[in-house]
Parts: sequence; structure tokens; C-alpha cells
Amino acid sequence: MGSWNTYGPLCFSWMLSSMVYINVVPVLAGSWTQIGVKNITLIGPQLTPDVTNVSRDGGYSVLINENIVWLYDDTECMGYAGNQLSFVSNTAALSYPNQNISTVDDFGVVEVGADGYGRRETAILANDTVGTGGWIPFMADELQFNDGHKGNERVAIWPGTSPTPISTTQAFMYAPLVYVDYKPQDPSKEYQARGMTLIAITIPDTHKGGPVAVRKGDLVIPGNEVAFGGFATLLGHVSTADPTRDNTTRDIYLIGAAKNGLQLARVALDDALAYAKYTYFEPQNLGFSSTAPSPDITDSRKMYLPGTFTSGSVFYSPYFSTYVMIYFNRMVDSTFYIRFLDLNQPLGTDAIWTVGGKNGQGIQQEDAEALVKYTWSPEQKLYVSPTGPGGFNYAGGAHPEYFNRQYYAQSLYTDSTPFRQRRNAWYGSSLLDEADAGGDGRHLLLSWTSQIQGGLNNGIYQIWLAKVEFDSLPVKPSASSTASGASVSTPTSGPSPTDSLGPTKTCENMIPCNGGERSVTVFGHDQRKEYGFWAVIWELGLLGGVIGAAAVLF
Repeated sequence: MGSWNTYGPLCFSWMLSSMVYINVVPVLAGSWTQIGVKNITLIGPQLTPDVTNVSRDGGYSVLINENIVWLYDDTECMGYAGNQLSFVSNTAALSYPNQNISTVDDFGVVEVGADGYGRRETAILANDTVGTGGWIPFMADELQFNDGHKGNERVAIWPGTSPTPISTTQAFMYAPLVYVDYKPQDPSKEYQARGMTLIAITIPDTHKGGPVAVRKGDLVIPGNEVAFGGFATLLGHVSTADPTRDNTTRDIYLIGAAKNGLQLARVALDDALAYAKYTYFEPQNLGFSSTAPSPDITDSRKMYLPGTFTSGSVFYSPYFSTYVMIYFNRMVDSTFYIRFLDLNQPLGTDAIWTVGGKNGQGIQQEDAEALVKYTWSPEQKLYVSPTGPGGFNYAGGAHPEYFNRQYYAQSLYTDSTPFRQRRNAWYGSSLLDEADAGGDGRHLLLSWTSQIQGGLNNGIYQIWLAKVEFDSLPVKPSASSTASGASVSTPTSGPSPTDSLGPTKTCENMIPCNGGERSVTVFGHDQRKEYGFWAVIWELGLLGGVIGAAAVLF
């Protein structure tokens, strides 16, 4: 990263002049749906008023303990003259209810002196975190390596997607460890994957020290494997195919980007540190195997989802009552793409996972097994993000904790929380009042990294934001009109009970859980009270460099 004088606060609003529909062509016969984009508001850059100047990329988030934690990759703080004040591998910041949606509060900000005009200059974690590598701490051998190479070569930890909550007070993520060589003899070796490490994230009640990241061991997934969890991770009920397991436990579904598409793995929450216990989805037989797929597979029949992917988000949408995938591909076109899990298109014959969802009754947030039971809709463009003067955008993703009181699954609340109170606060009220939103999840915050100045060694980066408003859900046409290819011309104000994305469910599209029935331990903690310990992901695949396999260097 290079020098940079303050890139002034910008805030734009762009409204589409006419309604734009994403008309999804069915993969299999009999499917119909329509995702309408009513308007898109370009909010502008994310602001960091506590820091003199900051350049950083990434931008992922999770709701923990009533605060939204934002996570970033390489972060450089600079003075008014563009001089470097600090540089760390990763940082985090906080956003609160009723706070300006564009603004985040950095923690660990210290005053490092004044410029030639006497202006106070501040930087993030300039004194202590450089010694530990970043907000996510480094191991002793990693620190020793970085200290010995003085920045010419280094180990980096880059959060590459949003963490996954395991309660309302904890989250976990799989984060990539990457070996970076700024001047490699082989240009293809500039970024090399060391593997995936597991991280726990909490926020103390005082918030004074900010969110806390804890490494759970060194490497969980080796660097020569698919970076499972680096694209997205979801927590779900145990498989319906295994009735012997306690239904109060949970499984982790890990999605990783390989060279030619996405692959999916599954492991019990209690076994997340035991890589030997991971299993891998095999699309050709619709089952799981103990054999991990090669990152170099080219046969699309052996891919969970063929295509090109770098960064993205997979989450349950209470508005559409199904899982949604929003992502950037590897075409450096700065474009957000969208897919949804089509509950009218089961992958096979199953007595439980039928047309219309689980037992024909839709799905709830923790029905992550649906990811391997139904078809993803075809890729469609959602939004072309405006590029900065430095070139293409990257690290695009979604933030479903904003404009959504149903971010948490019901079972993540403690048993003592009354069911009607199992709703998180409304985040984003500075931009959109809840009364005007039209339902949880109808509006969605997007973010991406904009290049103010391009360059691998002197680049300047900034997080930008936009808000998507989806249109009202249309009525599903009759069987006769679907067969004839007819479309609905006038969207209605809400979903019908037989909408193709699943029936309207009770309790605002969330199926109630059985209050006091869950009480298993996860890493020594009661699952309903604390649910475990940790955190997910893999880097954005910047320049297509770090997605596949690489040698384990340490």
C-alpha cells in the first residue's frame, strides 16, 4: 500500500430509472420465480473518523453481542502527508444500532504524534498489534518468520468472508494463512496458501477492547486442499439421514472456492478441529465421502457448483424464505451475481426433501442440509459496482445483519429468551427506518473493495457500500401459464402461501424451535447458552491468486 492523502467523504444515491427484474430461467422443468430489484442506492465509502487515513481491503461482518463486527485484510494507516504510521495483516471495527451506516468505530486507536502543521495523527493498533501480526494473532513461528524477513516476505491472515454465529455472543470463522512474497522469482508464487486456521470471535460486555479473536490451533485444513470455509460457512441441524445422532447438535457446512467452481464439506461442530473427520459432497451420487476432492478438478459433474468464484456470501433470507448466494466471479468485472436455492428443484428423490422444501413446508435458517438437496438457480447479474480510479473492484459480499431482525436462527438464543423476543435490533436506521422497510431482508447491504490507487506494493484501497431493495414478491402463476411461458406483469405486495421459494411460514418465516430441548456441549460449552467457540473463511482470491492449492510452507 502506498501514500494517500485523505480521500474525502463521499455519499451518492443512485436510483434505477425503471424496475429491473432478474428473470431466473429454470434449471429443471416446473420451476418459476422472479427476483425483482426495485432500486439500488450507492452509499459511498465506509468512513473511519477515528483514524487520520486508512487504506484497507476486505470488509466482512457478523453480528455479535448487539454489535456488528467488521473485519478487514491488510490495513495501512497513514499520516496527512501519506507517510506510513502502521501496517498490520488484519483489523476489525464496530458498528452499532442507530449509527450512521457508513461509519465504523475502530478500536485500539492510538495517537502517534503530529504532522509538521501540528495536526494530531492517529493509527490503528500502532504500538501493540504490529508485534502480534494483527487483530487475529499470529503464532510464534509466524511472528519469527515475519520479523526475520522485514516485510519482503511474510505470512498474512486475511479474513475472506463473513463469520458464522454460534450464539448471539460468539462466532467462528475459517481464515486463510497466506505466504506473501512481494518479489518472487516465479510471479505465480506471489501468493501461496498455507492453509486454513480456525478463529473464535467474541465481544466483551464492556466493548472497551473491541472484539476479541482467538486462534484455535494452527492449521486445520492444509494448504494443498480446497480452502473449505473460505467462501462461506453455515451452521445447520444434523442430517436427516442420520437418525442416531442427537438432534440438539449441529453440523458445519463449509463452501470453498476451487479453480473451476465451489466444493462443499461437512463436519460436526464438535469435530471442527479434526480434519480427518470432515466429509465431502459428491454431486455425482448425491452423498458424502471421506475423500477430499482435488482443487484442480475440471469435471463439472464432480463440482458442487461449477463456475468461477472469488468472494461471496451465502445466507438465509427471511424475505425469500430460502438461501441466497451473492458473489463476485473471477472475471474482474466488478459485478455482483446472485443465485437462490430453488426449493421446487430437488436434486434427487427424498421422502423428506421434497418439492417445496423440507416435508414440503419450506425451510428454516438451520436447514443447511438443503444446500445438498436442492438446485441453485442460474447465475444472474445483480449489480455492477462503480470502479475507482485504480481499476476493478474485488472482495464483494453481502451483509444480511443489516435491515433484518431475523439474522439469528431461533435456536441461537438462550432458553430463557422468550420466543417473541428472539429478534435482534434493527441496524441501518440512519438510512432506512424499519417501518418503511417492507419486511426483514427486503433490503440488503453490499460492500466491495475499491482501488483508489492500483498496485500490489503501493495500492490504496477503500471499502464501498450500496443498498439493494428487492421488489415485492410476485404471485406464482398457474400451472397452465407456467407451461406456456407466461410471466407475471404486476408484482403483488407479498408472497402467496404457495410461492416457489417456499410457503409462508409462521413466526415471520421462522419455524419455532422447541425451547428447552437443546442442551449439548460444544468444546465444553452449553450449546444453547454459548454454542461453541470460533470463526470462518478464506481470502478474496485477489487477482485469482490464492484460491487453489499451494505448498505448505511451514
